Amino acid sequence: MSTMNDTMLATIEADAGLKAALQQSRIDVIGIIRDSGMKGRGGAGFPTGVKWNLAAGVHSDKKYVVCNADEGEPGTFKDRVIMSDWPDLVFEGMTIAAYAIGADEGIVYLRGEYTYLVKQLEECLQKRRDNGLLGHSIQGKEGFNFDIHIHMGSGAYVCGEETALIESLEGQRGEPRNRPPFPVNTGFKGRPTIVNNVETFAWASAILSKGADWFKSFGTDKSTGLKLFSVSGDVARPGVYEFPMGITISELLNQVGGEGAKAVQIGGASGHCVPASQFGRTIAYEDIATGGSIIVFGPERDMLDVVENFLEFFQDESCGQCTPCRIGNTKLLDGVRMLKRGECSMKYLRELVKLGQTMQIAAKCGLGQSSPNAFLSIVENFQNEIMGRIPASA
Repeated sequence: MSTMNDTMLATIEADAGLKAALQQSRIDVIGIIRDSGMKGRGGAGFPTGVKWNLAAGVHSDKKYVVCNADEGEPGTFKDRVIMSDWPDLVFEGMTIAAYAIGADEGIVYLRGEYTYLVKQLEECLQKRRDNGLLGHSIQGKEGFNFDIHIHMGSGAYVCGEETALIESLEGQRGEPRNRPPFPVNTGFKGRPTIVNNVETFAWASAILSKGADWFKSFGTDKSTGLKLFSVSGDVARPGVYEFPMGITISELLNQVGGEGAKAVQIGGASGHCVPASQFGRTIAYEDIATGGSIIVFGPERDMLDVVENFLEFFQDESCGQCTPCRIGNTKLLDGVRMLKRGECSMKYLRELVKLGQTMQIAAKCGLGQSSPNAFLSIVENFQNEIMGRIPASA
């Protein structure tokens, strides 16, 4: 367990993974990623090797590798650190993916607020071209041609969802597509496309460099490897940390100086609010999954203030395409404000809970499906703070 000044990512030899990949067949490269057990580090947890294999199996004269560097989840900033400190690892991982699936074009969809990184990233890309790590016949591999360009994001939270991101890349409004078809079959410009986030590509480089067994030596059977976490809130040592998957919440809090917290929001605003009584739970795909955001709330925090803040964000960021999300977030926010004013009856609170549960099922994309999470978990786990706001006559 370590901070970003002392991390496994920093020990990875530059481009060792790419050189190792080019000495093997495309199928073998995908096999190594699959055998590592790595799941996407963006939070959804889809097996990376499976995604690459699906795209590799589609016959097309054009395929794309897209890096999701939008990082719009509140409380998440670890991808920014990776792009700042180790951009070569990310571009190397994209190149490995391109070799594996047979793509010749890569796109970094960079968050609009990260404009200040563009010059540094462009210089890194040009250096890679000059060194034969991008362009035609990469590292002397005849027929392997691949290059990467940067596309600035639109600033919308929903563009973190891969199909909305692709819509934005195509110059359309960033709205999620109906699925199927999936991007691995019909993605950017109707061609096979894989979309992985910054951290996933960085770890792909590390896996090809050090091997699948090395990666599996960390974490759990179902959640292999190491993971970066953005830790903020009421802690003594906020920052970006590297921990093995399967770490308990209490172990993480001890490392970052968060002892005494009454709650931890795992997975950002769209994640789950975990009370102190459950700090023995593990951060892993089989228990509590996260894209990397850890927000710690100390004993003095009002949890209704917390959920109001999150719902204001989701109300603003909803694309408005589907009714459950467009109307649901507004109704939940109004209900929280009624609670804070002492005007929400127990009957209406139950209706709000049912609304949140319906949104989880009926909303079109991950934004609307996950935006009620914090509200529902806070209502369930912090009833002492909520019941005191309900009028006695209600």
